[in-house]
Amino acid sequence: MSTLSISDVQIETDIDAYMADQGEYNATESLVTPQVLVNGISTTTSDSTSTSPVATAITSSSKLQTVTELCKASMQVGEVWYLVSRRWYKRWEKACSGQEDKEGILEEKDLGPVDNTSLVDVRGNLISSSVEGVDVQFVPKQVWDLFVTWYGQPLYPLPRNVIARGITQEPTLELHPPHLYAHLLLPDIPTDTSSPSSDHRHEIVVSSTDSVSALRQAILRTQFSTNSPEDGYRIWKVEDVPETQTYFTERQLRELGGSILEDSDKTVEEALIESGDHFILEVVKEGKWIVLDSEIPKSKESSPAPPSTQTTASTSGPIFSSNNNWLDKLQQKTSPSTRTFPSSSSLKPAAPIKTGSLLKDPRSSKGSKQVPGTLGLGNMGNTCFMNSAVQCLAHTQELAEYFLTGVFEDELNPENPLGMKGAIAEAFGSLLRRIWAPTTSSTSYSPRDFKQVLQRFAPQFSGYQQHDSQELVAFLLDGLHEDLNRVLKKPYVEKPDWEGGGDKELVALARHSWDGYMKRNDSVIVDLFQGVDYFDPFMYLTLPLPVHKKWKHTIFYVPWDLEKPHLKIPVEINRESSFKDLRNLLGRWMDTNPDHLLTLEVFSHRFYKNLDDSVLCSDMGENDMIVCYELPCNSQQSRAYKPKEDDPFIVPVYLCEAPGRQRATSYGSSSLNMFGQPFLMVVDPKEATSQEAVYDLVVERLPRWTTHVRDLFHWEAGSASAPMEEVTIPLTGATPMDSVTEINEDGEVVTVQEVVPEEGDITDQKGVVVQEERDDDMDTEDDTPRRVGYKKGLFNLRIMPGNAQYGVGYGGYGAGSNKFDSWEQRASSSEDGVLVRQGDAFCCEFDENMQAYYWGVKSAFEHATWNTWKEFIHPEQKAVRDAAADRKSRGITLQDCLDEFTKEEQLGEDDLWYCPRCKKHQQATKRFDLWSVPDVLVVHLKRFSNSRALRDKIDTFVDFPLHDLDLTSMVRERQVGERLSAEGEDIQALGLSDINEPLIYDLFAVDEHLGGLGGGHYRAYAYNYSDDKWYHFDDSYVSEARPESAVNANAYLLFYKRRTSRPLGGKTHEKVEAARSKIIEVPDATQPEPSSTIASQLPTPPSEENDSREMTGTNINGLIEFGRSRTDNWDASSTAQSSPGSVPPPLEEAEPPSFEESQNDEVLQTSLDPLQLSTQQFDFPNPGSGRGSPSSMQAEYDNDDVNDRDPLPEVEEFLMPSVTGIGTLHPASFSPRSVTHDDDFPGLPSLSEDELSDI
Repeated sequence: MSTLSISDVQIETDIDAYMADQGEYNATESLVTPQVLVNGISTTTSDSTSTSPVATAITSSSKLQTVTELCKASMQVGEVWYLVSRRWYKRWEKACSGQEDKEGILEEKDLGPVDNTSLVDVRGNLISSSVEGVDVQFVPKQVWDLFVTWYGQPLYPLPRNVIARGITQEPTLELHPPHLYAHLLLPDIPTDTSSPSSDHRHEIVVSSTDSVSALRQAILRTQFSTNSPEDGYRIWKVEDVPETQTYFTERQLRELGGSILEDSDKTVEEALIESGDHFILEVVKEGKWIVLDSEIPKSKESSPAPPSTQTTASTSGPIFSSNNNWLDKLQQKTSPSTRTFPSSSSLKPAAPIKTGSLLKDPRSSKGSKQVPGTLGLGNMGNTCFMNSAVQCLAHTQELAEYFLTGVFEDELNPENPLGMKGAIAEAFGSLLRRIWAPTTSSTSYSPRDFKQVLQRFAPQFSGYQQHDSQELVAFLLDGLHEDLNRVLKKPYVEKPDWEGGGDKELVALARHSWDGYMKRNDSVIVDLFQGVDYFDPFMYLTLPLPVHKKWKHTIFYVPWDLEKPHLKIPVEINRESSFKDLRNLLGRWMDTNPDHLLTLEVFSHRFYKNLDDSVLCSDMGENDMIVCYELPCNSQQSRAYKPKEDDPFIVPVYLCEAPGRQRATSYGSSSLNMFGQPFLMVVDPKEATSQEAVYDLVVERLPRWTTHVRDLFHWEAGSASAPMEEVTIPLTGATPMDSVTEINEDGEVVTVQEVVPEEGDITDQKGVVVQEERDDDMDTEDDTPRRVGYKKGLFNLRIMPGNAQYGVGYGGYGAGSNKFDSWEQRASSSEDGVLVRQGDAFCCEFDENMQAYYWGVKSAFEHATWNTWKEFIHPEQKAVRDAAADRKSRGITLQDCLDEFTKEEQLGEDDLWYCPRCKKHQQATKRFDLWSVPDVLVVHLKRFSNSRALRDKIDTFVDFPLHDLDLTSMVRERQVGERLSAEGEDIQALGLSDINEPLIYDLFAVDEHLGGLGGGHYRAYAYNYSDDKWYHFDDSYVSEARPESAVNANAYLLFYKRRTSRPLGGKTHEKVEAARSKIIEVPDATQPEPSSTIASQLPTPPSEENDSREMTGTNINGLIEFGRSRTDNWDASSTAQSSPGSVPPPLEEAEPPSFEESQNDEVLQTSLDPLQLSTQQFDFPNPGSGRGSPSSMQAEYDNDDVNDRDPLPEVEEFLMPSVTGIGTLHPASFSPRSVTHDDDFPGLPSLSEDELSDI
């Protein structure tokens, strides 16, 4: 397959072609560009006459500075920016900065060209899950040109246009420009289909902002590089083309159908052209077209939208038709027109009653058995997030019927500055009309028009990247609310504050808050979806999962007391925790002040990262070494710490090899060859005035890390009676030496004490000495050594200035430069005599002999203790592990998530709360409480976490109920109301009602997500209220499903509806009912009496071609109430929707009315001309088809009882259920036709026209 995509092997040619198509790039100009010097580097500008960028010999740091400055520029519409792999870009930053990280030093010569292989698929197309700052870096063209000059031509250049998105025309990078396919129409099948070159399709890449005219020219250029064909050409747009299709013949075009792509100034986006669409170029042959227009059926996408349940001359047809530009429609201000509405059941009148729906229609048009509400939505390129969200909202019965009755058109608020000029509401209503169309042969539909409006007002959903379905639901609910807000001018309302009091004051505050909110917000969304979370309204409830994934790590703990061993401590803490939380935990476990603890990352024998309060534990890798140091003073690591003048210096100390043993680097400086474990020392400003005192403080900390502790000190012989200075010997590591020795600077060992026998150990020696003392009972002078000071010259102590706090990053970017200050320089430059400064680090340089004696040979370090850590498991940690194991075996329920949501939380010192009463910030506790809950509850399970360095998904299974979700005990309003009622208060006067009715919810939809963060796939389960079945929606694929299947580990959004004795929706319900009642009118007295027919079945739906037919302002479907009867003389139980095969309700004992009397029934009245109705053709049912009566009863004959019936029922008895059950059709709407019954019902008669007329 030939292609004009930007990812072809011919890189440079394709880039030129791509940019030329966009009108953004000129291949000649790209080589002739003026040069502008930035930090000594020649870069390019847009109008030039010189050569391409040329860089002189510059340093790596200058390159880094130049690119950093150029990338700070803001994007401008019309520019071209490039995509660079974030992985490569970070390596480039490391190489140019000279940074040495855990992977070592990277030199610039080892980089190579920009490597974008991680961003593209096998075909070289950009993958959809790329995220800026995480996977990809955006750079302007000037930076890209510099990269190409410095490092060579990349294999996958990814140029992208900057286009204007949304109604605000925000400059946005078009990451996924549409990839389209162009074919040449062939008269016959080509003869070379077996060869690779037989692929006659061409892939072209355009911008969504290109005009259709430009697209036509691009398609034409795939076959004609210069002039257009002289005899003329036209372009067909076809749908549902197989991926394997490599050529098109006239026969295939006739089979698929299509529509002609007319020349237009519309953009590709406005023309609803999406990535993957196919176009066929037809050229005139011998003076005539290859195919005739009449031979090509129209494609599905070109067919008009199905009519709404109410249709007028001003609203008929799709709102996105080719003759009605959407932007023009937004500017029009049409006055409300008189409309009529269908009569149907929309809301539950009582808890046990299951009504039918506005659109329930068990009929099928000929050749179609599509059930309303089961229309699949085509995936237009990672739009599954939108499809699943729309299906869930579309199956919210009360919301759907609000749109389908046309009530929303009366409530459009295009002047609302917070809304979308009514566009979102109209687009959503049009889409619902298609989904719930009662007569359609289509099984799927691609909602391109809806997506176009969506991305116009929400550019974040533009393109073909995967998005969060919950974010879309939140946007739609908010957008629909503002578009349909009944408050035309919002007043200023000040939110009241809680000033204390009891339950009555709390109720008053809640009522005051809600009344103030309703002064600015009143819509169908408020009526259905709005609840109150402690006086803050919400449209959906985000619940945390109580099984937070724990951050598990081993912390290395170093006490300040040398007599205590250093430990390794396993910890488990929430991933959202910071290192401040970790220090608090360790302080509690180790019984020390957490402010005296200092957490640092150690890497390559140095302090690599300062793990202060701002660092999350989850930012650290699994193999990172985290060390917590205990200090005798405040560690100064807390963000809340305020420095003081007398603060001691906290100085990092590193062990390194002496000069002459260092390795050289390519950057012209020597790299310190460090070893061992770095540690910290605390230097008081008074002690910092003496070099010797500082040296002694360093040696004082060394006993923790070596087994040759005694050899760190000078010893002298002394009397046994003389007081002996204690020497701390570590509890860990090897056994101390048997003898006390003097170590000279040249490494010579001189014995001070008499040597014990070689075979003896320290225990034996001690026993011998004690025994001698007992035997001789005498004072032996000079037998016990006494410490007289620290040995000098063990190492050379050097000062390295200019480090970050605690010396982190030492040896890398931003750290010291390996330059040292001499003690003499410090003494001469210090005014107060203090030799130590902030940012200093100490290096202890050991020569080869000293290093071998105190620490061991370099490969083993057999005398060091830094590889020996005693494990410590706190009882609290063991309890956490046991609880996690128990929770895993028990599982998680939705109630657990609700409990986690309402759990009280202590706010930290850095998150203080401002108290309006005491007028200052206080450390407080936080708790979420549900004050009231809505009729339709959307529950968002917070499965995704997206911190700075962690993007993860919690796949834990959450068990949630299909029925009987009881929230009564969790709603604060109910609890307060019950207490006040028990105290004798009039709760009705306080505005509280229905406190005795339980808050029970039933599930009706689930939005699920499969896969990981940044990708995956969305699907939906939903209950179809028109046929009482559950369905699974996987984009365009729809199948019946068991409701239990919706309860799975992929569930992401849960949709619940309240079970109540009152109609749901409040004011919205009243408006919908009022809309239905408008079609019931008193008939004109002069209207001729209609002829007598039998109303025993719903009318056959008109064909799709006649869907938009208008009849006196009312569509014929408007007469039909699918789902229940409007008769008022039945009790409530008679309106319940029966399952197929159920027995109809008993009729009244009174004689049924005559036909003439029945004409005065209000439910049979209509203002329609009977001549109009008589032109309609209707089919009577086939009882053997398994479909029930169209009434709410769905009465069907029971096959099991058919033999028990009378062989020939009375005609009057047979007709009664039909006449009474339908209750909404004018008899004149039927033409006399014979009624036949299937052989499955041999006892039922066949009635001829004469028999019918006799009746």
